[in-house]
Amino acid sequence: MSVSVALKNVCQETGEAPHWEESTKTLLFVDVQIGGIHKWNTVDNAHTKCNADGTVSFIIPRESGGYVVSCGTKLADFDWESQQVKPFVDVEPDKPENRFNDGKCDSHGRLWAGTMEEFKGTLEMNGAGHLYRIDKDRFVHPIKDKVNISNGMTWTMDNRTMFYTESVPKKVYSYNYDIHAGQISREQVVIDFEGKELHEFGVPDGMTIDVNDKIWLACQFSSHVFQIDPETGKIIRSVKFPASQVTSCCFGGPNYDELYVTSSANYLTEQQLQNEEKFAGSVFKVTELGAKGIAASVFWG
Repeated sequence: MSVSVALKNVCQETGEAPHWEESTKTLLFVDVQIGGIHKWNTVDNAHTKCNADGTVSFIIPRESGGYVVSCGTKLADFDWESQQVKPFVDVEPDKPENRFNDGKCDSHGRLWAGTMEEFKGTLEMNGAGHLYRIDKDRFVHPIKDKVNISNGMTWTMDNRTMFYTESVPKKVYSYNYDIHAGQISREQVVIDFEGKELHEFGVPDGMTIDVNDKIWLACQFSSHVFQIDPETGKIIRSVKFPASQVTSCCFGGPNYDELYVTSSANYLTEQQLQNEEKFAGSVFKVTELGAKGIAASVFWG
């Protein structure tokens, strides 16, 4: 196993939502608080970026071209060439303190995305967020309410199980998933870090899954991505990074055997950034894992 820095200090605040775009061999990711939208082409090593107004927490390709991005509590079409952001829905116009957080598509092109109240440096939250499903006709379905920090999600290879992270209270849930209807049922806790040491286990954040249905979970404040067996909740192995605030991960590369990991520089002092956190905000690449994933789904809407 080898950990390297793919893009050093590329995010000023919170790097998030890595997505491997197969058609261009490009890694997409965002810098949440400053509205940064990034594209790194691994073929020619070209790194381009732009900034939208407000927060942007994910970018996902659209099947018909262009991208869908989150902007605060809005979802928007995004064209990379013109850098135009065109919102098409606002899910919570009555909640100015809220914003979208993580988002991902199932294999039938439905977008799952959740909201949260903007984090203010404390894990004491009031459940102001929701989890939504956005179908290809762009109709928004509220799925789960009273969510604190909606975060990563992924599905098993057979599409029968969906996993979903709520960073507070540090749990990952599983659901029976009906891929044809896009419906979840039978919520169960499969990973529970509540009450565990923050510096060791951190806060569950973004995640992905490998072809053997093992979860790869980035845990902020722990410096680790953990490979976890969701059937037992046991950590199989861990990957340590030279940054404490790892935020999310995805598989990519020619064979989908490279793990790309985003990180945050938020909440750190200037002294920390100059000393023990010199790689905060970087994107990391992990190779020689002996694990691989599959291509991420795109939005059909």
